[in-house]
Amino acid sequence: MGRNSDAGLIDKLFALLLYLLPHHLLSQVMYLITRCEWVPFKNLLIRQAIKLYDIDMAIAAEPDPTAYASFNAFFTRPLRPDARPLATEANVVLSPVDGAVSQSGQIVNGRIFQAKGQDYSLEELVGGDKALMDAFEDGCFATIYLSPRDYHRIHLPLAGRLTKMLHIPGRLFSVSPSTTRTVPRLFSRNERVVNLFETAVGPMAVIMVGAIFVASMDTVWAGTVAPLSRSVRSWNYGDESLEPMDFDRGAEIGRFNMGSTVVLLFGKEAVEWSTAMAPDTRLCMGQGIGIVQ
Repeated sequence: MGRNSDAGLIDKLFALLLYLLPHHLLSQVMYLITRCEWVPFKNLLIRQAIKLYDIDMAIAAEPDPTAYASFNAFFTRPLRPDARPLATEANVVLSPVDGAVSQSGQIVNGRIFQAKGQDYSLEELVGGDKALMDAFEDGCFATIYLSPRDYHRIHLPLAGRLTKMLHIPGRLFSVSPSTTRTVPRLFSRNERVVNLFETAVGPMAVIMVGAIFVASMDTVWAGTVAPLSRSVRSWNYGDESLEPMDFDRGAEIGRFNMGSTVVLLFGKEAVEWSTAMAPDTRLCMGQGIGIVQ
C-alpha cells in the first residue's frame, strides 16, 4: 500500500511540474536540437538514445546510426520492408503503430475512458466538430502510446479515403502512463491532428496527439503540421479544390517528430477489439487488433 501511495504522489508531483513548464518553448528548442546536423553532436545524441532505450537497429532500413543526417531523421527512421508484416486476414483491423495499449473500449454517453478516475469528452477531442461527434457517437476507441524506443511512423488500420483533416491547438503535456493517470482530459487538451477516413465499415479517425518535445507532426499529404495560430484549422479533401486521396490498408500516413499517442475512433458497431487490446499490451504495427463487424 505504501509503494502505491508513493507512486501516486510521484505521479502527481510530476504532473504539477508539467503544468508549470513552458511546453511550446521547450518543444521549439527540442525542434532545433533534433534537427542539428553537426556530426559529433547528432551522433552523440543518437548513440545515447540507442543505449538508453535499447533500440533495435537491426530492423531499421538503415542500421548504421551514423548515416542519419540528424537525430530527428534517426528518430523517424523507416524499417526494413520485412520488419512489420501485415496481418493477412481481410477483415482484421491493423495496429497503426508500434506501442503499448493505454485503453480501448466503447464511447459511452459521449465520454472516452482515459485511466482509472479519468475520462474526457468526444466533443472536446474533435474540437467541437458536430459532424465528427455524430459519426462516432456510441462507437469505439483505442488509445496507443508510443515510447521513445518505438517506430514512429503511423500507418492505416483499414483501407480508406481521406476526407478531412483538423489541426486542433492545445497544450503539450507528456503522454506517459504517469500523466495519463493524473492529468484530467489529457488527450483532449493536448495539440492534435484529427485525420478522418471513409472506410468499408464507415468513418474512421486516426488522431495524432502531440506531447511535450513533439514540436510538430507530419502527414504524407500535408507535410509538417505545426501550430500557426491558436484556432482550429480544417481541410476538407472532398472539396473541389482538394481531391480525396485513397490509401491502402497498412499504408504510411504520417509520423511523430518525437514520441506521442494515437487515438483511433470507429463508428457504432463497426469494429470489435481483440484480446490484444488489454491495457499495457505491447503492439507492433501491422498486427491484428480487431475484427470489422
